[in-house]
Amino acid sequence: MSIRSIERVTQVHRDTILNLLVLAGERCAKLMDSKMRDLRPNYLQIDELWCFIGKKARNVRKDDSPDLGDQWVFVAIDPETKLVPSYIVGKRSMGNTRKFLWDLYCRISNPVQITTDGLNHYRTAVPDAFGLDCDFAQLVKLFGDHGQNDAAGRYSPSPIVEVISKVRMGRPDPDHICTSHIERQNLTIRMAMRRFTRLTNAFSKTLDNLKAALNLHFAWYNFCRINSSLRVTPAMEAGLTDHVWNVAALLGAAYS
Repeated sequence: MSIRSIERVTQVHRDTILNLLVLAGERCAKLMDSKMRDLRPNYLQIDELWCFIGKKARNVRKDDSPDLGDQWVFVAIDPETKLVPSYIVGKRSMGNTRKFLWDLYCRISNPVQITTDGLNHYRTAVPDAFGLDCDFAQLVKLFGDHGQNDAAGRYSPSPIVEVISKVRMGRPDPDHICTSHIERQNLTIRMAMRRFTRLTNAFSKTLDNLKAALNLHFAWYNFCRINSSLRVTPAMEAGLTDHVWNVAALLGAAYS
C-alpha cells in the first residue's frame, strides 16, 4: 500500500508512519548486517532493479538534490536457499558496484560461482572484490520487438531472441550460469512494495524512505516469508534460524 493509503486505513498521520518506517528500517538493517555473516552459498546471482525518487531522470534540473531521479537497487540472491545476503541502493555507478560487491564478499566464507547481467562495471569490480575466490560469468539477454510501438501491445513483455553467456573468470558450471532467480526476485520486490509499482504516484519521495522500505522488505523476505518451493523461509533454508518469524518477532529482534 502507499503511505497515504495506510494513513487513510489506520487514521495515523503519514509523517508518523514515515518516522516509524525509517526507524524500523534502520533497525532491520542492523539485524540483517549481524545475521548475514559466514554464509556458504554455492552460487550467487546479481542484478540491478530500477526505480526513481521524486521525479524521473528526464525531469531532473541542475539545482535539484542529487538523490532525485534514477536510483538502482543492487541485489544478490542464493538460488538454492533463495536468501538475499546483500543489497544497496544508489546510482548505477562503478563506485556503488564496488561497494556492493565488497559488502557481499565480506559475508561469504567460501568460493562461489557468480552470474551477473551484462553491466560493464562487473567485469572489473567482481575480480577486484572476490579475487580468485569465485568463478564468474555474465549473461546477456537480448529482447525483440513485440509491438511496444502500438497502444495494444505497449505493456506486453518482449520475447527473448538471444542469450549470450560470457565466462569472465575461472570455470563456472554452464548449468548454473543463470539470472532467472534474481529476475524473479525483482518481481517479488515490485509486487510487495507499492513504491516500486509502475505507473503510480506512490514512488519514493526521499532516499531515506526508500532505503528504509527496502531494509524492512528484505528482513521480512528472509526471515518471515515462506518460499512456496522450499516450504520454509530463506533464512531457515540457509541455517540462520530454525523457525518462521512473524513480523512481531522480526521487529522485536530488530529492536533488541
